[in-house]
Amino acid sequence: MSICNLPVLAVSVYFLEDSHMSASTRPVTTAALSAFAKASADALHALFEQRITLLDGAMGTMIQQHPLSEADFRGERFKGHPHDLKGNNDLLSLTRPDIIEGIHSQYFAAGADIVETNTFNSTSISQADYQAEFLVPELNAAAVAAARRAAQKAEAATPGRRCFVAGAIGPLNRTLSMSPDVNRPDYRAVTWDQVVAAYTEQARALIQGGVDALLVETIFDTLNSKAAVFAIDTLFDELGFRLPVMISVTITDASGRTLSGQTIGAFYNSIRHANPFSVGINCALGGRQMRPYIEELARLAECYVTCYPNAGLPNAFGGYDESPADMAGVLGEFAAAGFVNMVGGCCGSTPAHIAAIAAAVRGKTPRQPVAHTPEMRLSGLEPLTVA
Repeated sequence: MSICNLPVLAVSVYFLEDSHMSASTRPVTTAALSAFAKASADALHALFEQRITLLDGAMGTMIQQHPLSEADFRGERFKGHPHDLKGNNDLLSLTRPDIIEGIHSQYFAAGADIVETNTFNSTSISQADYQAEFLVPELNAAAVAAARRAAQKAEAATPGRRCFVAGAIGPLNRTLSMSPDVNRPDYRAVTWDQVVAAYTEQARALIQGGVDALLVETIFDTLNSKAAVFAIDTLFDELGFRLPVMISVTITDASGRTLSGQTIGAFYNSIRHANPFSVGINCALGGRQMRPYIEELARLAECYVTCYPNAGLPNAFGGYDESPADMAGVLGEFAAAGFVNMVGGCCGSTPAHIAAIAAAVRGKTPRQPVAHTPEMRLSGLEPLTVA
């Protein structure tokens, strides 16, 4: 279904006027979204060329600082919902938008250029765990609105500042490459078509809501990410315009591989055809453990490179021990070595971490993408380059 046939909604959209970005609220149309997408892409490219960009930190870590009950997750609207809702953090964009907007505002105040929407699990597949699949379009729209309100306030507080909103697209709780049943290795809990449909629904809602970019993140199964990229590209073809697409993979342990078995080089070859705005690594590891993999990616990538690690490895209690100074020291080293174009934080990171990271990378030159070379690049679990 074309976006022109969807209900016309009033959302906050930014347009380039008089050489600066200003906010206005107007109906969503394909023409308006197309103009917005071009302005966002141009502004993001300019920012990434100018300096190392700052992403926000963990959403879940910040939500956990609020003593929320089942009632907070339900609100008035979902009092009678037949399934427990506590733990469905994405639902808070509807029932406690004040908390979500407040977290975004804290990250902007700490120096973040980009915040991610509270939509890591806002797909029909993930929301099925809470019997909340029907809420997917609304969850994504509400999350974009909360992030955009925070962005507008941050821009108003510092005239001339541009604050961006990236639509977060998580990895799903089902995988296309692996069986959940060790006795049935051929079995899959989900199909390609189901994954593509779920990502299409989410991406459509995020785009219609007014994000500046899409961030497919915390990828542990390359086939899931390829389904996301396929869904997004198909949607772009339908709409007639594109947004910047950021892709971020997770290296699960010291083996240097994703959960589905690929090395970082093989993963890059697997998604290179999508011409991403950026490719990077996040989650699972702390920055120190990521170093050899982000260094390798920096040597390979013909696009921008991003890195937002956890605040160290999880401790015995599931917490994270790296201080803001620890995390900033590592990412500052990455910046000085020319590995990165954007840095931020994942699990365990807070606005204090982002403020320290911002100070550590300030004034350092952003990495330059690798020049394209005409080679055949193949991928299985390992990469293969045929000159």
